[in-house]
Amino acid sequence: MSKKIYLASKSPRRQELLKLMGFDFELLLKEVDETYPPSLAAEEVATYLSKLKADAFELPDNALLITSDTVVILDGEVLGKPADADDAFAMLSRLNGRSHRVITGVTLRTAEQAITFADETEVTFAYLSEEQFWYYIHKHRPFDKAGAYGIQDWIGVVGVKGIKGSYTNVMGLPTEKLFKAINQLLGA
Repeated sequence: MSKKIYLASKSPRRQELLKLMGFDFELLLKEVDETYPPSLAAEEVATYLSKLKADAFELPDNALLITSDTVVILDGEVLGKPADADDAFAMLSRLNGRSHRVITGVTLRTAEQAITFADETEVTFAYLSEEQFWYYIHKHRPFDKAGAYGIQDWIGVVGVKGIKGSYTNVMGLPTEKLFKAINQLLGA
């Protein structure tokens, strides 16, 4: 029996990446409380949250569910989605001229099994001015993005000095690892 793929994400970037990978899928959305234990290591937050999201769904026998979560880590601290423009500015100011880590956790779940993995990318920001950050915040409204930025946006074009690792991981899905995992799970 072939599996029907479901993506549990409102992110247009994740949807676009999965389409580019050549998979047909349907969206399966549910609000999930994304609270994690404060004692959890920053490196474990993304996989914890992807599992939490996957466990929130009842799946039919022929389903393959994909859930994910992306976090930005700076100085051992998880920078989540900014609450407002001031919070976004504070996050971007902390990232300014520095390197940080982006970890995306992914869970693939069927009725029979679940696989969870993560990928990590190091991103280095160039130095940007306060005015440039405010321009980005007002023009691109990065309030749905971990660390208050999207690498595919203006700031990624003019403000990212370099990356080590997967570009698509920073966008929200480590596509190379995900492609292999889906094909292994489907037996392709």
